[in-house]
Amino acid sequence: MGDRTSTHTGAAGRAPVADRPGSIRNVVLVGHSGAGKTTLVEALARTSGALVRAGRVEDGTTVSDHDDIEHRQQRSVQLSLVPLEWDGVKVNLLDTPGYADFTGELRAGLRAADAALFVVSAADGVDGSTRLVWEECAAVGMPRAIVVTRLEAARADFAEMTDICRRVFGGDDPDAVLPLYLPMFGEPGPDGHAPVAGLIGLLSQRICDYSTGERAERAPDPEHLPLIADARARLIEGIIAESEDETLMDRYLGGADVEVETLVRDLEKAVARGVFHPVLAAAPAAEGARQGLGTVELLELVTRGFPTPQEREIPPVTTPDGRPRPPLECDPDGPLAAEVIRTSSDPYVGRMSLVRVFSGTLRPDVPVHVCGHGLTDHDGAPTGRPHDVDERVGALTSPFGGQQRHVPLAVAGDLACVAKLTRAETGDTLSDKGDPLMMEPWVMPDPLLPVAVQAHARSDEDRLSQGLARLTAEDPTLRLEQNPDTRQLVLWCMGEAHRDVALERLRTRYGVRVDAVPHRVALRETFAERASARGRHVKQSGGHGQYAVCEITVEPLPAGSGVEFADEVVGGAVPRQFIPSVEKGVRAQAARGVATGHPLVDVRVTLVDGKAHSVDSSDAAFQTAGALALREAAAGARIHLLEPVDEVRVTVADEYVGAVMSDLSGRRGRVVGTEQIPGGSTLVRAEAPQSEIGRYAVDLRSLSHGTGRFSRSYLRHEPVPRQVAERIRGQAESRVA
Repeated sequence: MGDRTSTHTGAAGRAPVADRPGSIRNVVLVGHSGAGKTTLVEALARTSGALVRAGRVEDGTTVSDHDDIEHRQQRSVQLSLVPLEWDGVKVNLLDTPGYADFTGELRAGLRAADAALFVVSAADGVDGSTRLVWEECAAVGMPRAIVVTRLEAARADFAEMTDICRRVFGGDDPDAVLPLYLPMFGEPGPDGHAPVAGLIGLLSQRICDYSTGERAERAPDPEHLPLIADARARLIEGIIAESEDETLMDRYLGGADVEVETLVRDLEKAVARGVFHPVLAAAPAAEGARQGLGTVELLELVTRGFPTPQEREIPPVTTPDGRPRPPLECDPDGPLAAEVIRTSSDPYVGRMSLVRVFSGTLRPDVPVHVCGHGLTDHDGAPTGRPHDVDERVGALTSPFGGQQRHVPLAVAGDLACVAKLTRAETGDTLSDKGDPLMMEPWVMPDPLLPVAVQAHARSDEDRLSQGLARLTAEDPTLRLEQNPDTRQLVLWCMGEAHRDVALERLRTRYGVRVDAVPHRVALRETFAERASARGRHVKQSGGHGQYAVCEITVEPLPAGSGVEFADEVVGGAVPRQFIPSVEKGVRAQAARGVATGHPLVDVRVTLVDGKAHSVDSSDAAFQTAGALALREAAAGARIHLLEPVDEVRVTVADEYVGAVMSDLSGRRGRVVGTEQIPGGSTLVRAEAPQSEIGRYAVDLRSLSHGTGRFSRSYLRHEPVPRQVAERIRGQAESRVA
């Protein structure tokens, strides 16, 4: 390969620096929580020598999970970049959280990467969420490979897991998912379990022996060849089927030998094109050993088979006002176009922005234009705040665990951290000041778990709004809402684990303690029947008195009508100047509610008669009389409590449709239709009360084994069932008491 990386030495050690896009590979690791992604990243860093060059990370930590929150939770909660060098190529490994609550971090990793490694545990199999991500990658043609981990587990079976991967990931072409190596087992231990000691290369027919902790290649033993014959033949046929040389299959079927070099070359091309997906095995190094099993083979696949940034299409760009621009190329000498993939706060250097450079070259201490329209949710709505500002790029660094190592530049195709971009948010575009650009945004999941929060103490109130604003700017899967109806501050999250991490970051990073309180939905009241009442406010206790009497009728209106006020007073019983006062009192009381303290809606209040005093009547007296009249009318009438109802759209695998529909019915929901979706999924459309779907983001994940997703949107308010309304009224009365 003509392009090579150099290394840059900083306070924390050396960082690989690429001078051309051809010497870069951006790879995201995908897999469920516990599959071993973070352990694999550590093993690859160890094998490549990156740990030695960067300086050993602290005891009890890994390269990826270096955050205090990750230590306490014992799992990844954020995207982590680990750059390493292998055979003159800089490999940017993007380790993503496997837990569904942190899907936003996974989306960011997919945006920054050019290929994906799907990490599958031999002991646990493939979960539904991993299958969905595979389908998303397939839809955009992202090259993928599969790494089977946890081979040391007692119930691990590589052959069985390979068959599962072929069924799940292969789709209509299972021969596009095949192993490149088979595990070789050592002598059984006292428990009868034989450890994996090496790998047998199916193409090379060579043994990669890791039993000593260092990879040693040797010829196979005689008994190995019959064991790999069938798997080798299937692999060769799978590679030839995807070969661009159409004569190769005829030659092979005709009995001609195909050179291993030709097969390897075609394999690498098929992987880079995203049409063949090899299965490899990997295991961490034993104590005292330098190389983990399969790590060398995996690094060779990444550097030789995965595409360079120049081989991947750059997202479309426009001017900040939306005018299209010609497609960009991954050229270090082209116009600058970089994107903020992730934003975080460092206690020592402030805001840090992880940036993917798509075009041009990013250098420190250079002014850039920051353009942001926010990311979008599944409905295409922006999730951030539009802004258009110029900022100066701070220091460029290459992260490695908790360390930041200075680098002189980041060329097209590379990733780096930028310090002190105070206005930049996740999803923003960095471009030249004289040629501002905006990249097409990527879709982020919509947070659907509401968490009502309030300041823990008075000292936290002053910092609360600023802390929440910074938190939501860093994490686009958090959404902040000030609900005007319930007067609650609501933080919308992806799930309970996401909520816990967000509140802990708020406390540890920004010094703001908050309490999660029960989330309330915006209930309302309305009259179920026509009613009449008199409001009499008469007081005389010396001095200027108060006198106002008004008679009203109240009648229900269709949903969505609000509160109407009409004047039918004749003969001047209520002087004209006091009629607006009555209306003001009525509307104020309607806003406060008449039965349970929730706003009154969809009624017409008509002032029909009243009395006034030439001296003691006043604006305040008639406001009070109007409010009293409305309360009196409610006391003698049936009042309906209204609850908000959402339209819910659930997309779920066909096998879980029955369970989803039954669950929605149990939430007082009404299924209004279903629609078949190609690929074995169904869209279920339903209407459900908001009070019953507060935790649906969590419950659907459990119900559908991670395969379900949903959206919700406000539909209307409708009457609450009698038994539910009685419970709410009882709760309201107990609060008053």
